[in-house]
Amino acid sequence: MSDFNLDDYVRKVPDFPKKGILFYDITSILAAPVAFKFCIDRMIDIYKDKKIEAIAAIEARGFLFAAPFAERLGIPLIPIRKKGKLPGITLAKKYNLEYGQAEIEVHSADVPKGKRILLTDDLIATGGTLNAARSILIEGGAEVPDIFGVVGLPFLNYKEVLDPTPITTLIDYHSE
Repeated sequence: MSDFNLDDYVRKVPDFPKKGILFYDITSILAAPVAFKFCIDRMIDIYKDKKIEAIAAIEARGFLFAAPFAERLGIPLIPIRKKGKLPGITLAKKYNLEYGQAEIEVHSADVPKGKRILLTDDLIATGGTLNAARSILIEGGAEVPDIFGVVGLPFLNYKEVLDPTPITTLIDYHSE
């Protein structure tokens, strides 16, 4: 599948969620089994020899890519959820949004101490949510050797926010 073009399966929606924004919609990847399989197969190819011991995923679309990856590699999936969605003892982190703040959390018992966790989401934009998630995992005692996204928007400068952690994407868009 070396001639496979993932861009053919990413829907671009102008003026969503507000005027002037070009939204990169990955639901069209999920609706096309060949594109979804391509993404999971590429993840496996990239990480199968990198000693990844668990995968953490950002709610909710990150779960969709992390779950089949975790199952195929036989590793745990660690959901990172919006504040208030998890019962029990959690680790939490607030982070800034364009207008206000948000907070994410993870079950503290789910973070394997000293283990290598791949952090993933469907799309990497500003890196704020992933930065908060990385902080939670590290504070919980894990290592985060790489961050994975199906789609990357490097023009939003996520590399500076997520430095020094390496970032891997399957497709990048370099302007709106």
